Amino acid sequence: MYTDITVFTSHQCHSVTFKTFCAILGRSDTQKCVHYNYNPSSSSSSLESRGNLSGVVTCSGEKDKRLHCFATWKNVSGVVQVVKQGCWLDDVNCYDSEKRNFVMFTLDLGFRFQKLPHLSSVIVQPQISGTYSSASLRLFPCFLQDPGPMPPSPILGQKPLQLLEIKARGRFGCVWKAQLLGEYVAVKIFPIQDKQSWQNEYDIFNLNGMRHENLLQFIGAEKRGSNMDMELWLITTYHEKGSLTDYLKANVLSWSELCLIAQSMSRGLAYLHEDIPGHKDGHKPAVAHRDFKSKNVLLKSNLTACIADFGLALRFEAGKSPGDTHGQVGTRRYMAPEVLEGAINFQRDAFLRIDMYALGLVLWELASRCKAADGPVDEYMLPFEEEIGQHPSLEDMQEVVVHKKLRPTLRECWQKHAGLVLLCETIEECWDHEAEARLSAGCVEERVVQMQRQASVTAPEEIVTVVTMVTNVDYPPKESSL
Repeated sequence: MYTDITVFTSHQCHSVTFKTFCAILGRSDTQKCVHYNYNPSSSSSSLESRGNLSGVVTCSGEKDKRLHCFATWKNVSGVVQVVKQGCWLDDVNCYDSEKRNFVMFTLDLGFRFQKLPHLSSVIVQPQISGTYSSASLRLFPCFLQDPGPMPPSPILGQKPLQLLEIKARGRFGCVWKAQLLGEYVAVKIFPIQDKQSWQNEYDIFNLNGMRHENLLQFIGAEKRGSNMDMELWLITTYHEKGSLTDYLKANVLSWSELCLIAQSMSRGLAYLHEDIPGHKDGHKPAVAHRDFKSKNVLLKSNLTACIADFGLALRFEAGKSPGDTHGQVGTRRYMAPEVLEGAINFQRDAFLRIDMYALGLVLWELASRCKAADGPVDEYMLPFEEEIGQHPSLEDMQEVVVHKKLRPTLRECWQKHAGLVLLCETIEECWDHEAEARLSAGCVEERVVQMQRQASVTAPEEIVTVVTMVTNVDYPPKESSL
């Protein structure tokens, strides 16, 4: 999988020739790396004292990312100086079997990678005492790219943007609460190695017709820092209540709150899925989310929902490729059976139906924290957490969802509430094993409206109150249900 190569380039800077080497060392079995950060601004003449050497650090990351140690160094007039050492996480897409063609590249001090002709295998042995003495340089098949000039962000301009606190950590970066003049905003920060996810989310936000009350509102994008410290920022509106996951952990829902969240959430997904040729902003293409889950649904102050995180989303435009259609992406516990099996039909409707399966699971999460039913409300649990715990493997999910065809439990007490009965039917039609049998998001939105009506018509205590107000007679529930 790895190729031993030499990677270098030369250029002039203040009449001094620099040669820069960069490579990924082989995967660390211990997942521990030396951390080092060269600080040329230090007044000390000693190379060692200029660096911030903090010893061995433990690398951590998501299960679908491989952990490596990396080092970058430069050769100044024959003197090799280590610049940085630390942990490196390469994405699962880097080892897709279809992408294992190695690309040779040059690397200048601005970290812009360029393709080179094929090079023969070479072992490089930099004369550095310590960890990397006599190390073979190894190049892995996914590379950083300079993101190029940033698109204009007219709303931001030169306005000061102050980061305040980290609110969440996700697959590709962290989300900060920040202040832009007098307004709070959210800033999603991607490291440079996750440039592709940043680019994809930026592109989705900037499609025609993507401004909708139930989709997270985009404000701007920025590039901060340089070289290996470069960060890519996406600035969006900020919602204090946070994600639906976090809200459900801390709160139970009334029936009206459940309906409000469910209706606005399904409305947002229906709009995302819709192809609208006649939109006032231009043709809006259909978009599949591909990582729909309660963590990616945000709640506004009035408890209406908006959908966020389009890093894996696919757009479907006539005559254009939808982009990277690698099938097995998303969060394992929300993966539809066909995704877990690797048996996806790579057509637009197939991707939309994958989102609908996940919507069924999120609706189940809402039901599990609703106090409308005549029964206890359980502590919040993720879908399938009761069946296979908090950290399921892909094999765990395949066994439960594909082979056993199990789904999260629909509680018996939910069947005693008219609205929840209809919600349970809707959930089952969303997570149907057969993708073609699943409801559309627009249909789910209509079902939620119907649920609200059904519950208001048949709830005895509500009907008694209404009849009493009109007639001043207390009818028993059975008579007043007409």
